[in-house]
Formats: sequence, structure tokens, C-alpha cells
Amino acid sequence: MKIHFLGATGTVTGSKYLVETSQARVLVDCGLFQGYKQLRLRNWAPLPVEAASIDAVVLTHAHLDHSGYLPLLVRDGFRGLAWTSAATQELCGLLLPDSGRLLEEEAAYANRKGYSKHSPALPLYTEADALAALRKLHPVPFHRLTEVAEGVQVEFIPAGHMLGAASIRLHADGRVIMFSGDLGRPHDPVLLPPAPLQPADYLVVESTYGNRRHDPADPAELLAEIIRTTSARGGVTIIPSFAVGRAQALMWYVHALKQQGRIPEVLPVYLNSPMAADTTAIYRRHRELHRLAGAECDAMCHAAQIVNSPEESRRLNERRVPMVIIAASGMATGGRVLHHLKAFAPDPRNTILFAGYQAGGTRGAAMLGGAPQIKIFGEYVPVRAQVVQIENLSAHADADEIMAWLQGCAQPPRAVFVTHGEPDAADALRLRIEEELRWPVSVPAYGDVVTLDD
Repeated sequence: MKIHFLGATGTVTGSKYLVETSQARVLVDCGLFQGYKQLRLRNWAPLPVEAASIDAVVLTHAHLDHSGYLPLLVRDGFRGLAWTSAATQELCGLLLPDSGRLLEEEAAYANRKGYSKHSPALPLYTEADALAALRKLHPVPFHRLTEVAEGVQVEFIPAGHMLGAASIRLHADGRVIMFSGDLGRPHDPVLLPPAPLQPADYLVVESTYGNRRHDPADPAELLAEIIRTTSARGGVTIIPSFAVGRAQALMWYVHALKQQGRIPEVLPVYLNSPMAADTTAIYRRHRELHRLAGAECDAMCHAAQIVNSPEESRRLNERRVPMVIIAASGMATGGRVLHHLKAFAPDPRNTILFAGYQAGGTRGAAMLGGAPQIKIFGEYVPVRAQVVQIENLSAHADADEIMAWLQGCAQPPRAVFVTHGEPDAADALRLRIEEELRWPVSVPAYGDVVTLDD
């Protein structure tokens, strides 16, 4: 029995773990690489195993760094099913076609403007590819042991982080492997906490914040202060955000802050995502996965004016009055937020607020690092706006929260593999696990294949 580490090693993107048993091959997560160009180029390279040789895919959740490669895998010959939670299936139904549309739009824009090195520029995949991938999704309930391939059973266990997110407990060849997926936070204002860690022979654990603790300050007050200060100087607050998950939490905060009078009731707030209304409906259908009542879901949705069309989005860029714009993507790697950054980043009255983790090589990481300019659509755009981050708005558990989750396990695993983190974060978590828990632990590299002992 082997685990092939095909992504999320040395980076927080591209999650792919191929489990090879005596009877089957199962791919746990099927994510896109984002950030540095050398990582993004991996999306274009063939997998080291034939897509047709993979018997099943199991998705921990719907974020594109965990699900966004599925259209390519299906296009390249994958014939099996992709097993998910019910909420993840519904969210993938929004995210994957939207990703395909954006990729097509960006390729078309590059061809019109002539800034691509390729002629013609082509999308990584299309909306049609994504729609074909959706037909492979098969939902299963949480806490039900389900056979996904010959001799391989999996159990989905709630992980917090986003609606439908799961840790995966995989049973095969007399062994149990636990994949943490992305772990949520115990006191998230919207989502429920991760379920306790159950015993397993082997554990693959994320380390996004493996070397950091979230600021204990109230994130609502930090958000209110940034919005008030920016508005007072006549500026616009741009918040790059994942369209599903963080965007809903941000809208909940905005609703609460207006209700409490901590930001002006009349301040315009826009959510530039045509998926927003559909996402809220999914929240209403899966009340068991979050803390909000139906009326609170509606209030969250109505906290912002939904921007549906590209024309409406462009008109926002012509306004020069105080407002808040929440737009995808969360790391400023693509999507409509790029047009807003191009319009508003040069003005020092404005603020660019990051509300989640920024992977190395992304525009978000560059701006937080003090880059004086960023490249958007082939042009360099000066960054004179204030750039800030509220890390404790993140949906990822921090280092202490990950350790608390691990310490809850009654039986130590035979080995732990630390993944889904930048090198310093992964190694810091490795060291804490080694010193505080005395568990055997390592940090796999890209392409590593580990044979699991009997």
C-alpha cells in the first residue's frame, strides 16, 4: 500500500494524494496549483499516473485548490466517480463551471489584448469540461462507511473550514489512513468546529498556519476600523475573497456591524459574485453544517448588493465614492477582483484588505510583501492603496488549534505526514508534533511515494 504525494507539498495548493492499494487506486483531492509560475505550470503537465488508471476520486471540499483539477482529470480519461459530501457536490456545481468560464474569459481577453506568450492563448479547461466533471460527483452522508473502489472504504467526517468540508478516513488493506483536509476553527462565527480526530494508522495533516497563531483580537472590530478609516478618507475597501465560504462570513460580519452601528448603515457594500444567491440557498439547505438560522442566512445575503453582470462590475470601477467591494478570488489570482485592483490599487485613499491566507507567488502575497506594483492582464499596476490583512478572519485552524485537534486522538498513529503548507509552516508543525506528541512525523516532497508498512 502506497501514498503518492502529487500536490500540496511545499505549498498550500494543488492537493492530490494518490492511495494505491492491492486492488485499486484512489485519488484523495484533485486540486489546482496556484501561486508561483513553476507551480501553475504543473496544471498543464500530465499527471505521473494515467487518469484512466484511477478508480475513484474523493474530495475533502469544494475549494479549487482541492477540486479544480477534476475537469482536466475527466477530460484526460478518468472514468470513475468522484465521491463528496452533499454540500460539496452542490458547491462544486457552482465553482467548477464558474472556474471554466473565467479561464475562457481570461484566455479571450489575452487574445484580444495580445499580451499572452501563446498564440492563441488557450484556457486550462472550459465550462463544458467542468460540466462534464460534475456528472462524476456522487454525494454520500457524513459518518457512513462507503465503498468507493474495490477493497477501499471511506468515511466523511466534518472538518469545519467551509460548508461540506470533510476529513477523510480511508480503510484499505487492513489499514486506516486519515486525511485531515483543511481544518476549520473551533469558534468560527458561521461554521461548526471540526469533529474530533479519530484513531488511524497513518495521518496526513494540513499545516497552512503551522507556524502561526491567529491574532486574539476581535476580527469584527478590526474589520470595522479598516472600513471606517477608509471611508472617512473617501476611499474604497476592496476585499479579495473566495466566492464560497469567506464571502459569506464577510457578509455576516458586515450585517452584524451595520446592525450594531459600528459601520455606517448607508455605506454601499457589493458582492461581485453571481454565485452568491445560489450559495446562500445551499446554506439554507444544509443547516446542520453551520450555526445560522434561516433568517440569519437571509440577513447574510442581504448585507451586500449582488453584482451579477460584467457590465455592473465595470460600472463599479467608475465610482469614486466610499464603498466596500467583496470579489473573488481570495488570493487575487484571477476573477473579477483583478479589474477592481487595476482600478483602485493606484489610489492611496483606498484599502486592499486580505481576509485569508495568501500563498507564495500570488498577487496577494506580493502586495502584502510590499510590492510597489503588480502585473494584471499583462500590465504593471502601481500599488499605492493601503494593503492590510486580518489573518484571524481565516477559515483555517492555526498552529495551536491544529495541535489541540491532534492531541484529542486517543491512540497515536504509526506515522504522520505534514502537507498543505509553505516549507517553514510545514516544518514548524513537524517539529511541534515531534517534540510535544512524540509521534513519528515527516514532511513529504512533491512526487514522493511512501510505502506503508504492515
